[in-house]
Amino acid sequence: MSEHVSKGFVLILSAPSGAGKSTLARLLGERCRGLLTSVSTTTRDPRPGEREGEAYFFVDVATFQERIAANDFLEWAQVFGNYYGTSRRFITEALGRGLVVVLDIDWQGARQVQGNMGDADVVSVFIMPPSREQLRTRLCQRGQDAEAVIDRRMDAAAAEVSHWDEYDYIVLNDDLERAAEELAAIVAAERLRRLRVERPLRGILETFGL
Repeated sequence: MSEHVSKGFVLILSAPSGAGKSTLARLLGERCRGLLTSVSTTTRDPRPGEREGEAYFFVDVATFQERIAANDFLEWAQVFGNYYGTSRRFITEALGRGLVVVLDIDWQGARQVQGNMGDADVVSVFIMPPSREQLRTRLCQRGQDAEAVIDRRMDAAAAEVSHWDEYDYIVLNDDLERAAEELAAIVAAERLRRLRVERPLRGILETFGL
């Protein structure tokens, strides 16, 4: 079935830092058409090179809090003094166009989205690192963080991994290409779920008198 005829859905990707989630999301975009990466709303200041509507939607704190009160976010959190949230309208409009919207969020955000949208419109995937030792090696090889920061990231990783069983699919990233293919296979299969193709199939079913 052609990709454009099925109903869109939200694809949640969660993983501890260093598990390869960003790289896999990029590879998924190269393998699958009709994907859209969600653009979050934030109260932090734009960094050099960041453009409105591409990196983030930038708003002030008062506006963000007003939108929380108006239930405008499918999920939101406050991190290091700044607010981040996923716009309900952004997601709804994208799904109406039959797109698969990729959400890069943690287990807490995943719970919020699933609670607000329900299982029919959400598919969740946890990217699992091969082991704690290999995850630490990857973080060290980045050369970006001091040892103390890596220790904090490892503590956070253990907390993130502890929620693995709340996800629909688990992709083990011990081989990047294989993990990317498995992720693409999940998207392809979910696009063919009966609940997503029933409406586009109506015209065909009618020709059979059904």
